[in-house]
Amino acid sequence: MNHEPGADIVRASLVGAFISAVNYSEVMKKTIERSVAVETLHALVKSASLDIVPFDRSLAETSAKLYPETKAHGMSFADCACLALGIQRKVMVLTAEKRMRIKSLPITVKLIRNAH
Repeated sequence: MNHEPGADIVRASLVGAFISAVNYSEVMKKTIERSVAVETLHALVKSASLDIVPFDRSLAETSAKLYPETKAHGMSFADCACLALGIQRKVMVLTAEKRMRIKSLPITVKLIRNAH
């Protein structure tokens, strides 16, 4: 939406992708902070057929279990929610957060920018 570095990687992976409701809430908050119309975000979600996955008990438990591994990396609750969904669905996670690349995770975490 904001044409930030790495947007092309995300755009290429967006159709059929999914996002945790926790992370969607974070994106919506940032949209509002930047004074972008929320309808713009809604249109993007609809055009990409982006699935917003409810944050249920299973995701909550997986997120909490990540705490020992993620604490030293300074990860937020939203970071853990994102990783938990990737682990649950056994898919690669795209992120701009270098701190989310933890080698011991059972999934691949791909940086969308500043990967060097």
